[in-house]
Amino acid sequence: MLLAQLPEDLLYHILSYLDYRSLSRLSQVCKSFYCFVNRDAVWRRIAKEFLNTGITREGKDIYPLIRLKERVKIAQNWYNGICKRAIPLKWKIKLLPWLQLDGDILFLSQAADIRMYHLHKDSGRLHHSPYEIYSGHKGDVCRFALTDSLLISGGSDGKILVHSRRNDVPVEFTGHNQEVNCVDAKDGLIISGSRDRTARIWTLTSTSPRDTIPMYDRVWSVAISPTLSSFVTGTACCVNFSPLRIWDVERSACLGSLGSEFRRGAGVLDIMYESPFQLFTCGYDTFIRLWDLRLNPRKCAMEWEEPHDSSLYCIQTDGNHMIASGSSYYGVVRLWDKRQTECLQFFQLSSDPVSSPVYCLRFNSSHLYAALATALHSLDFRQNPAHVR
Repeated sequence: MLLAQLPEDLLYHILSYLDYRSLSRLSQVCKSFYCFVNRDAVWRRIAKEFLNTGITREGKDIYPLIRLKERVKIAQNWYNGICKRAIPLKWKIKLLPWLQLDGDILFLSQAADIRMYHLHKDSGRLHHSPYEIYSGHKGDVCRFALTDSLLISGGSDGKILVHSRRNDVPVEFTGHNQEVNCVDAKDGLIISGSRDRTARIWTLTSTSPRDTIPMYDRVWSVAISPTLSSFVTGTACCVNFSPLRIWDVERSACLGSLGSEFRRGAGVLDIMYESPFQLFTCGYDTFIRLWDLRLNPRKCAMEWEEPHDSSLYCIQTDGNHMIASGSSYYGVVRLWDKRQTECLQFFQLSSDPVSSPVYCLRFNSSHLYAALATALHSLDFRQNPAHVR
């Protein structure tokens, strides 16, 4: 074929303008192009337009070890809601679990312990027994955060424990006198928020807080900026009707508030940064909001409303077009395309009449894991051939 005789860089340029259907057919009918068409460089432009392919808005590849063609195929299942459901773990007592996903390792808090499970690389299923158990709290674990080497947990006992992921002896930080509702950690910096109406700044060089910030409201969520220069707190919005505030790390000074005219009780339950300038929030007022710190801080850049008037407990984004949210009733997980205002797909994980919030959810390129009051649920999006749109 004449096409095969073209220079490789020109072939990349031509093939980058083809859609998923055309590239798939070309790789099937023309064997000489099979290897070439399967290269990631050919699929990169297409992958950036799909949901959860691992290509972020800035062009970073989150899953470089998985072929892009395979990820684009799975992405169509995310868009169409095609998945296989499973319940890898159940427990009898109702809990408020939290999750973190790090590669092929899943961390799950259950009462006073945090259990580490290995995921099968081929199936995404959990090994039946935890590989490691992190303990030390005298009450339930409320939230925990991961760094490359540490696991930092906040508990209902008011303690913060810093576990080495390679050593089972935790270091205890003291300072809060009521339950620690939220914690975030990056590069030796730890921020915690508590029912005692304070946020505290910690470093790994001392077990006492470096600074304590009075908040006058229960602190439900915190998030450290990727630049490490500031952090955001989300409060209950019961006393102070500015639940979202940005703080300078070095000076512990308030840099400003986000939004205006919040109703009483519109507490912020989850915050996540997607870039140094953009962050997402959700909470009791049923909205997911995108805030762009380069624009007017009093008005969010975009918002998405939970259609059944349910509080939103947790969110995660793919760094590009997709948002996943967990609702307060019947274990409802929703997938959103940021380019649309309406919900794209939803999955009800709790069976009627048993209702539970989705306390936390995490996903990778092929699976979504959701923690409810009595079970861990999984959605496997590699099931069934995707319908080509």
